[in-house]
Amino acid sequence: MSATSSTILPPGAPAGGGRTAGPGRTVRPGPALAALALGGFAIGSGEFAAMGLLPDIAAGLRTGPSRAGHLVSAYALGVVLGAPLLAVLGVRRPRRSVLLALMALFTAGNLATALAPGYGTLLAARFASGLPHGAFYGIAALVAADLAGPARRARAVSRVMLGLSIANVAGVPAATSLGQAAGWRTAYAAVTVAGALTFAAVRLLVPAGPGRPRATVRSEFAALRRPRVLATLAVGAIGFGGMFSVYTYLSPALTGRAHLPAAAVPAVLAVFGLGMTAGNLVGGRTVDRAPAASLIGILCTMVLFPALFAAVSAHRTAAVGAVLLLGTGFALVPALQTRLMDAAADAPTLAAATNHSAFNLANALGAFLGGAALDATGSWAAPAWTGSALAAAGLLLLAATLAAERRQRTEPAP
Repeated sequence: MSATSSTILPPGAPAGGGRTAGPGRTVRPGPALAALALGGFAIGSGEFAAMGLLPDIAAGLRTGPSRAGHLVSAYALGVVLGAPLLAVLGVRRPRRSVLLALMALFTAGNLATALAPGYGTLLAARFASGLPHGAFYGIAALVAADLAGPARRARAVSRVMLGLSIANVAGVPAATSLGQAAGWRTAYAAVTVAGALTFAAVRLLVPAGPGRPRATVRSEFAALRRPRVLATLAVGAIGFGGMFSVYTYLSPALTGRAHLPAAAVPAVLAVFGLGMTAGNLVGGRTVDRAPAASLIGILCTMVLFPALFAAVSAHRTAAVGAVLLLGTGFALVPALQTRLMDAAADAPTLAAATNHSAFNLANALGAFLGGAALDATGSWAAPAWTGSALAAAGLLLLAATLAAERRQRTEPAP
């Protein structure tokens, strides 16, 4: 079974122009990809809104900011644990059915967040909201790749991830503004509505297809143990940690080093989101044409741009320009997702979902090491230098992996 010939496309379906839905009728992938991108927008808005509303949540619950910050950690823990668990539980089910169940869980978790009466229930609701995150993105990427065909897989995956990029440009600032004006619970009520709309869109626009009844938990975990799969996940956890090392401390760096007013920070974060959108779109196209070279090029920029930010972040205009460039590192997401599809072609579900667990580990690793560098030096440029070093480590790991694969292909068979 190839990386893209799984449960969505029946035998004889067009490779890249659409899916045959019945005799004489072809379904184009565009509406389905839009529905999946809407899910990415809803999930991205729900995930990152907590960071912008942390002071409001802390005040509303009459607790300290650090304790309120545990809500972000609870969500991330839900992502790390939920991605492999829910992906394995749904491995035999039709992918549209699994996507609907995941979005129902996400919607219920955010409704519980909006209605939570106290800190303990809110912590549980944020954990539950994070559970479907990785599995939804992973399975949505597989569906998108099947619909698009072999020549446009990465581009289709980037369309799904476009929802997350747009969430950072528009969804998170809107949710933050709504929460500040009408109470933080209203922001999560809005995310709940977005989840319900996604459920309806997936039900109406994503083609139904058979499941994978022969798939087993053992086969999925066997694929996850392959060196190429593990190396790809490690590249994401380490290399993408470089972006989070910068992003976690971006707001205080802009105010404390570039001396931007606090009121300007949301607009600069939206600039970061624009960079994410550009990187996502361009990365999807280049990865389809030259997967390995694109991965190397993306990681090279992720080494360069944090270093550039560290060097120029004392100057307002240059700092904003560097923030735009930093966001383009999001191109790594569809690139690694596509590589995992190839590395675990016969058992892709768990690998695709676990990719997002790796990205959340990158979040934790980058934030921790960036904070340690900040504490050690007292410089707001230190997390950016740390981010550059992490991306360089990811690049070296990727280069070693590609070299090993080349040697394996050229070695004569015994």
